[in-house]
Amino acid sequence: MSTQDIDPATDIFLSYRNLLFTVAYEMLGSAADAEDVLQETWLRWVDVDLGRIRDRRSYLVRITTRQALNRMRTTKRRREAYVGPWLPEPLLTTPDVSEDVELAESMSIALMLILETLSPTERAVFVLREAFTFSYDEIAAAVGKSPAAVRQIAHRARRHVDARRPRHPVSADQTRAALQSLQRAIETGNPQSLLDVLAPGVVLVGDGGGVKHATLRPVVGADKVARMFLGGLGKVPGTITVQPTLVNGSPALLVHLDGELDGVLTVQVDTGLIAGLYYVRNPRKLARIHTATPLTLGR
Repeated sequence: MSTQDIDPATDIFLSYRNLLFTVAYEMLGSAADAEDVLQETWLRWVDVDLGRIRDRRSYLVRITTRQALNRMRTTKRRREAYVGPWLPEPLLTTPDVSEDVELAESMSIALMLILETLSPTERAVFVLREAFTFSYDEIAAAVGKSPAAVRQIAHRARRHVDARRPRHPVSADQTRAALQSLQRAIETGNPQSLLDVLAPGVVLVGDGGGVKHATLRPVVGADKVARMFLGGLGKVPGTITVQPTLVNGSPALLVHLDGELDGVLTVQVDTGLIAGLYYVRNPRKLARIHTATPLTLGR
């Protein structure tokens, strides 16, 4: 189909598609669910009278938010039945995402795990306000609350998230340095080199989704994590190789077993040490690792 064959509503939708995907993904933590939300958004958008819409960006984000809220409420039951810990679906990203500090921060696996502890409405409000800087009036129209209520929800959500974030800002270079130390530990199997880069209260979370072997509950503490991590790698039948990459706008490691992608390893760094290790092995969550996903805050 040529661009001349695209109707105006679809043309407008496509111009905002990357923004809408980013909004839906940050609310859901799943690219597959975000794509479903975009499909529902488009179906509703094509029936809208464009002549009556003053702010097309805001209106499309409003539809996307409502569909994402519906999806969040249904996926909650699905995640309660999930085998083992649930981690967000990692996305391969381009360097420009990493260079946009605000976008990279809003997309980080560590932050998205914190957002999982918010209610659906709190998460939607937080994402729209903190990442995309929508006004309280615009957010109120999207979530079906008054602007005053949205202001209170935003304050409560921000306080909740800030209490769980690293104490100091972390640069991509700091994360990259921690990952380089982690990579050396994996390649050498030296437990001390791993312990040197782990925070005392580090948490290891693995997501196999019941399809691949992974820890069924988080492992806490540097000694336990080092033993579990290196011990598990030592039992793997095959050759493990590690490759640096960018995932969700941050440095990460791709782990290959005999040349095949085994999983994606991301970290949370606090004061120069790894405070969180997140390893996604579930094959259903690795579909977006082979091709970069375009993301934007659309400001």
